[in-house]
Amino acid sequence: MTTNVPVADVAIEEQPKENYLNCSKGFWSWAGTLDHKRIGVMYLIGTTMAFLTGGIFALGIRVQLWSPDGVMFTQETGLAGYNQMFTLHGVFMVFMFIIPAIPGALANFALPLMLGAKDVALPRLNLASFYLWLIGTGFAIYSILTGAVDTGWTFYTPYSIQTEQSVVSMGLAVFILGFSSIFTGMNFIVTCHKLRAPGQTWFRMPLFCWAIYATAILQVLATPVLGITVLMLAFEHLYHIGIFDPAYGGDPVLFQHFFWFYSHPAVYIMILPGMGVISEVVSVHARKPLFGYRLMAFSAISIAVISFIVWGHHMFTSGQSEFVMMAFSFLTFLVAIPTAIKEFSWVATIWKGSIALTAPMLYAMAFLVIFSIGGLTGIFLGALSTDIHLHDTYFVVAHFHAVMMGSTALAFFAGVHHWWPQIFGKMYNETLAKISACFTLVGFMVTFLPQFMMGSQGMPRRYATYLPEWQGYHQVSTIGAFILGTGFALMIGYLVHSLFAGKPARENYWGGATLDWKTATPPVHTNFDEDPVVTTDEIYDYSFLSEEKGKA
Repeated sequence: MTTNVPVADVAIEEQPKENYLNCSKGFWSWAGTLDHKRIGVMYLIGTTMAFLTGGIFALGIRVQLWSPDGVMFTQETGLAGYNQMFTLHGVFMVFMFIIPAIPGALANFALPLMLGAKDVALPRLNLASFYLWLIGTGFAIYSILTGAVDTGWTFYTPYSIQTEQSVVSMGLAVFILGFSSIFTGMNFIVTCHKLRAPGQTWFRMPLFCWAIYATAILQVLATPVLGITVLMLAFEHLYHIGIFDPAYGGDPVLFQHFFWFYSHPAVYIMILPGMGVISEVVSVHARKPLFGYRLMAFSAISIAVISFIVWGHHMFTSGQSEFVMMAFSFLTFLVAIPTAIKEFSWVATIWKGSIALTAPMLYAMAFLVIFSIGGLTGIFLGALSTDIHLHDTYFVVAHFHAVMMGSTALAFFAGVHHWWPQIFGKMYNETLAKISACFTLVGFMVTFLPQFMMGSQGMPRRYATYLPEWQGYHQVSTIGAFILGTGFALMIGYLVHSLFAGKPARENYWGGATLDWKTATPPVHTNFDEDPVVTTDEIYDYSFLSEEKGKA
């Protein structure tokens, strides 16, 4: 039996639905946009480019360390290039990728949707934060062209004062990037306080919102310390005021205190958003409400508070009082408690869940494995007796990457795959995505497990050459780095391909229960056709899935 459908109706059905991506066109419609979703997409593109740049520097480091005398830089050709390479790797990965990636890209897109808001509270400040990120990145690139910094990403004095490299311009880049981070944090704090949907109390917010809120507090309170520190470093470098330079009565250890007072909270600025992403991914793809919701929410705030008083564990070999070091060691173990609450909550959520082994879930499970390794190895560095031996060895490098790259980056990838169909309305190749997740996990293990082993045996970090006895470890680590690189290249390939040839994503692709999945795919410009109202305390209620299945 057939029916005649009017031609006008057919034309209407074939027209793509209006959404935030096609509601306006042209360069300036994006460059001057105040739409949080478009700003999130621009952050996603920018931070991905920073990640690829930092990854290229990382592969260069591993190529150099293939042989004991170095492949790219030798004693004869000069080792300054190697110092510049690992400095730029750290600067791009920390300041331009890990810190802004999840808040700038994923939170900008998802947070207002989760809160039932039409946009962030301060949309112009939101756009300004992105342009500050662009300007800061531009200054960093300028620093590379005028003499790349070789101080390490921590800019430790007194060498950073004495070197002729572009410390001032790179410090200015970090200073500007810090303001971008502050603006983002201020925006999210106000948005969480003022723009929640009717009926959405604090304990009806998704845990991703709690994680971003805790991160925003850290961004606003801790980042100004970094700005002041790099500003003082610039004046010290130019005018030798005598703050950090011992030749003029300054104290180099004072710089370490200032730097780590920001940079240890910065570790949680990096990891807390990742924890929020994992909370959403685990719940949706295990089809279960998150175990211990309130404890998870309070643990995010606890981590933010404790992170301000733990900075001294980076300085156990700097000559501090043994009583001060005992206090910092205790506080280091203390921050493990709310962190462990999160780890056990995720595992309990997965337990006996209706698990879908999708690409986001595979990345989340890889996160749980590697984050456990990062947390457990942190105990060795928090204990005074073992840290004295492990300090400034490859054990620290492996631990740091387990927490940052192996956890935060994996959480970012899980979030990108999780929200991709909602962001772009297109679906990537799920098979290739799963292969990429496996490459990433295997590549990480092959890269960093040898570094744990040689670090425990005393191999110092940041050496461009080394004794032949370490060669086997370094070569295995280099092979692992290229496995990682292969997984990342595959991921970029199928994600970009999906934008042009991917299948249209259906509404609520994964069956999420939070408000970000209750809007169109992709969302309309104003996020919701009707203002949402929250009427239940059950944030992650998937009963509607069984009801829909029964109707089908």
